[in-house]
Amino acid sequence: MSQPQKIRVLIVDDSTVIRRLLTQTLSEDPSVEVVGTAPNGKIALAKIPTLKPDVITLDIEMPEMDGLQTLTELRKVDKKLPVIMFSTLTQRGAEGTLDALERGANDYVGKPANVGSVTEAMSRVRGEMIPKLKALCPRFSAFAAPGPTTARTNTLNPNGAQQSPAITVRPRGPRHRIDILAIGVSTGGPNALSTVLPELPADFPIPIVIVQHMPPIFTKHLADRLNTKCEIEVAEAKAGDPLLPGHAWIAPGDFHMVTEVNGASAKIGIHQGEQENSCRPAVDVLFRSVAKAYGRHSLACVLTGMGSDGLEGCKVIAEAGGQIITQDRETSVVWGMPAAVANAGLANQILPLDQVSSELTRHAMNGRNRRPLVSEGAF
Repeated sequence: MSQPQKIRVLIVDDSTVIRRLLTQTLSEDPSVEVVGTAPNGKIALAKIPTLKPDVITLDIEMPEMDGLQTLTELRKVDKKLPVIMFSTLTQRGAEGTLDALERGANDYVGKPANVGSVTEAMSRVRGEMIPKLKALCPRFSAFAAPGPTTARTNTLNPNGAQQSPAITVRPRGPRHRIDILAIGVSTGGPNALSTVLPELPADFPIPIVIVQHMPPIFTKHLADRLNTKCEIEVAEAKAGDPLLPGHAWIAPGDFHMVTEVNGASAKIGIHQGEQENSCRPAVDVLFRSVAKAYGRHSLACVLTGMGSDGLEGCKVIAEAGGQIITQDRETSVVWGMPAAVANAGLANQILPLDQVSSELTRHAMNGRNRRPLVSEGAF
């Protein structure tokens, strides 16, 4: 029996030390083969036709041709080659990474800082980078991560590997007024949110709470960017923020976000409880709190992302009688989080990304003739 083909990686970074350490770290995994390195984008672009990598890891700040310029040139000739940014967890790194995602990067991994040793640093990188390489290259089925992390390219797999079984959509049941929208998203999320949120009207009648898997600093920059594009107000959440119609809050990096309701008053809470699904913030934490506070008047939306964060929270929302929308396979960067919910039969609707905004608005506006209530006791 032939050995499974390895994921071919091209590392692009101007630091000799980083190239060497990243090569050593990735090569320790039997599913990965580092087929080449490059000190800048110009050299990397010249090597791609020969090396034929499956994924590129790309630094942002490099001489001669930096990461953003490289992405721009790469996407002119190849729209699908997965690119993972390897960026610093700083304000400048956050801005550069969000720019890169807008230009077509698929995901990012933060360069470790303030850790005890090189061994610990590279262990962290391995823990983040390897699952993302596998999620973005699902055709290497022998190395696929556990669970439904199928990316959209898998729909083109001629041998049918990892194809999902037929999905049953959950009947909607009685229609109830929707009083809150909760969104969970990960890989591909910044661009997905940039598609969905700007299409929501300024008079969107309910509050929106969002968990996007991102580290500190990044979530603030993402919220600020989205706020400039949207008619609704978008901000990074702070403890005690009142939940108001026409406003969206993004959970701050490294903090769980919850909804807290007391009578007719509703506000945001944040805390640093244990990670769930290796995440903080976690979608499950938010969704459970929404189900508890809003019950059948909850609307959950699970967009592109690897893993299954949000699945358990959706179970609670479904049990409470709330509605659930997921993004479809074809428009997801990684069909993991929405696939977990859809495959469990919890989704009331499975939609392409460009139809999500209109459906969210329709749900929020349905039967709306007064200011939304905020507590189950007031219904």
